[in-house]
Amino acid sequence: MSQASFALGQRWISDTESDLGLGTVVAIEGRTVSLLFPATGEKRLFSIQDAPLTRVMFNKGDTVQGPEPWQLHIDSVEGDAETLLSYIGRRSDTGETVTLRETLLDHNIRFNKPQDRLFAGQIDRMDRFVLRYNALNMRHQALKSDLLGLQGARVGLIPHQQWIAHEVGKRHAPRVLLADEVGLGKTIEAGLILHQQLQTGRAERVLILVPDSLRHQWLVEMMRRFNLHFSVFDDERCVEASHEYQNPFESEQLVITSLQLLKDSDRLQQALDAHWDLLIVDEAHHLEWSEQQPSDNYQIVEQLSNVIAGVLLLTATPDQLGHQSHFARLRLLDPDRFYSYQAFIDEEANYHQVAQEAQQLLEQAPLDDNQQQQLQNLLDQHGTGRILFRNSRKSVKGFPKRVFNTYPLALPEQYRTAANVANALSSEQDSMQTAMQALTPEVTYQEFDGLGGAWWKFDARIDWLMDFLKNNRSQKVLVIASKAQTALSIEEALRTREGIQATVFHEAMSIIERDKAGAYFAQEEGGAQALICSEIGSEGRNFQFASHIVLFDVPLNPDLLEQRIGRLDRIGQRNDVNIHVPFYQDTAQQALIRWHHEGINAFEDTCPSGHLLYQTFEQKLLASLSDYQPQAFEQLLYDTQTHHAQLTAAMESGRDRLLELNSHGGERANHIVEQLAKVDDDLDFVGFTLRLWDIIGVNQEDKGENSIILTPTDTMLYPTYPGLPEDGMTVTFERETALARDEVALITREHPLVHTGLDLVLSSETGATSVAVMKNKALPAGTILVELIFVADASAPRSSQLFRYLPATPIRILLNKQGENLASKVSFETLNAQLTPVNRHIGAKLVSASQVLVHPLIEQGQQHAEQAMREIIADAKASMQQQIGDELQRLTALQRLNPSIRQSELDHLQQQSEALSKLMEQCQLQLDAIRLVLVSHQ
Repeated sequence: MSQASFALGQRWISDTESDLGLGTVVAIEGRTVSLLFPATGEKRLFSIQDAPLTRVMFNKGDTVQGPEPWQLHIDSVEGDAETLLSYIGRRSDTGETVTLRETLLDHNIRFNKPQDRLFAGQIDRMDRFVLRYNALNMRHQALKSDLLGLQGARVGLIPHQQWIAHEVGKRHAPRVLLADEVGLGKTIEAGLILHQQLQTGRAERVLILVPDSLRHQWLVEMMRRFNLHFSVFDDERCVEASHEYQNPFESEQLVITSLQLLKDSDRLQQALDAHWDLLIVDEAHHLEWSEQQPSDNYQIVEQLSNVIAGVLLLTATPDQLGHQSHFARLRLLDPDRFYSYQAFIDEEANYHQVAQEAQQLLEQAPLDDNQQQQLQNLLDQHGTGRILFRNSRKSVKGFPKRVFNTYPLALPEQYRTAANVANALSSEQDSMQTAMQALTPEVTYQEFDGLGGAWWKFDARIDWLMDFLKNNRSQKVLVIASKAQTALSIEEALRTREGIQATVFHEAMSIIERDKAGAYFAQEEGGAQALICSEIGSEGRNFQFASHIVLFDVPLNPDLLEQRIGRLDRIGQRNDVNIHVPFYQDTAQQALIRWHHEGINAFEDTCPSGHLLYQTFEQKLLASLSDYQPQAFEQLLYDTQTHHAQLTAAMESGRDRLLELNSHGGERANHIVEQLAKVDDDLDFVGFTLRLWDIIGVNQEDKGENSIILTPTDTMLYPTYPGLPEDGMTVTFERETALARDEVALITREHPLVHTGLDLVLSSETGATSVAVMKNKALPAGTILVELIFVADASAPRSSQLFRYLPATPIRILLNKQGENLASKVSFETLNAQLTPVNRHIGAKLVSASQVLVHPLIEQGQQHAEQAMREIIADAKASMQQQIGDELQRLTALQRLNPSIRQSELDHLQQQSEALSKLMEQCQLQLDAIRLVLVSHQ
């Protein structure tokens, strides 16, 4: 096909609107030509001089569609580019020889195949052809990677977290208990497992059960860290969804809800009927159980775990703090294995020798050969080691030191007066209400202050805070108060009295507003010195670039206190964490601080038993805070210290060292982290992604600090770029930058923007054809090369895991005129470096002149590609059978020693191997892109 003069009745296609179908020249007037596109009823007027049109001219050997249901196989063509064409050939239905004039060609002809587009003159830019080939390879490499599902999360590369995710995420229907101590990242571990399950197709529908107070935290964590958009379900949402769905839980794939909602029997039944793949339960230690009387919450989770294949339970409570409850959680995961509490106790007694040998190993005491061999074997065989993961701060290194500072202040008279008034007016208050009034005097004062915000003008803590910030201007400071209104008032005081740059963060703000506040705080130059949060500031945000935290008040619950401090006290924190607590002396504030500090050491260390100690002494503590009696309080402190010491000793003596050794992964975990770090540093991926966005037409603005602002434009190749907001988004390829700034997205191979970009290119014809010139005097002028990119692909559900062994695989064929495949001798990069692109019109002429040679080369290329595909299938099948076979053999042998290996796992592996073998045989070959190269000496 080539460019030609216009004549009435000729058939042309629009280069810019190929979806219009075939156009017919209906008028030629002066310097313009009019085309009618019958398939869509559209009419277009073009300038003859530079019309973006290509003449449709088929050739001998092509098959075309006319107005009748049969097709015509062309034997010869009459006419030329200056006139109308007639195609002579054989009908597909009768074999009769007939003539078809070009005016009768089917209006809906689409040039979707690369060879059809090439011969129709639909030639793309060479950089798009290169992009398409690289995109095929990028997708193929990502799907084959052993790290699939681990790369995309915006989390630090912490070895024990990555190890647990690697071990559990690749399982079919995992059922495990994540029981790391507070601060070691159970939520991140669950998110990594979930992300891997979703990325690999092992799960599609997920239900997360959390306490009401944690629903928003989980929503934000899943979205910000894992790019997973969950829906929070409450009764109102269920009612709304019921208008369109009989079962409201079927309206979304990813759902977060609370146990409270499922206490309604109808809602519970709907959840049971919704066919989930994975259940995640946070705060699982609150599921109280006894053989005689399991709690309602426990029974709800038990019913769900009986019908949902995959279950993750999260708890920070070691079994030594409630062995029966620990058994109950394991019972949820495998009721056949953990059927009797007494049998569980008897079985655990057999592991005493193993624990002793593990202790020797961790203390680096010499082990004889038999001991080493036994430890190696027992890592998998040991009791609950396959379904229970527990790490402690003692087994995981890298935490900062906590430095606790207190600042006693005199109670303002205004607060004393307000407290007296409140006590006189509220004689029927319970001890909790009375204690909270004493702990937050500013809240009590505001109830009687007509001006509302006047408290901060005399509050001594405000004066202290302003002095502290002025004396530490170079430091970022996180300030947490229990109430949003208190946080707002603190910011107002700092701004109006001293001009200190601060920002607030509270529950009434939208997620975008919170991100902006976090970004302003994280900004090194010109950013806020202080971020003032309400209690929600202790949600799953990471502010570890700061090392100072001010507790404007202190929460009653030790777990909540730990969450506050945990915003800074995290693995990866490079500095000591300085905890500052201004308080009013001789008040309930001082008593509570002493109980947390002297009673359970919650400020300077984590206290895994904190919630149990609080439950045990809650009433006595509230009584002391409501009506302080020195002697009674000192006895409370003594009793708390004694009980704390007993629990700590029990935990230490009962630590399962072998379990901890298996849970943090050791050198194997470090190896995974090294691999992930290497992927992070891959500059080829960065270059590819930037070119991808550039060619698509996404605007990229360098924002500095290793970040880029992406915004869509009106000139993009595609009408929209799903996932890219109209007002743009800030991204980075640097993990550390993303970890420090919540509003900056971390771009990895698994980020939705990258997936979407690849899909936009590979699901369209972008880059499917190209023509280039090679200036090489070592080859005769006029020599042609045909570069063919085939894709070997077998269609299968993602859940089959076929893509892990046989993903869509690009096959490159490079043919000379003799049909010899030079691909193994001349790489894509080597060839591409020698080529010069040509414009579409010149390219069309070169194709027209060469197509007699190109047609047979495409057929020969097909044969080369089919042979390559057979080899790819054979290799994939051998790899799959070896991997699954080895795992099946290992688990089968292990099952004889460890009953926690479920038969369903073994059955799944056997069935998977058989199914994959059949699916691989259905692999098909498709020509995806073609490039014509002509040698020139000019």
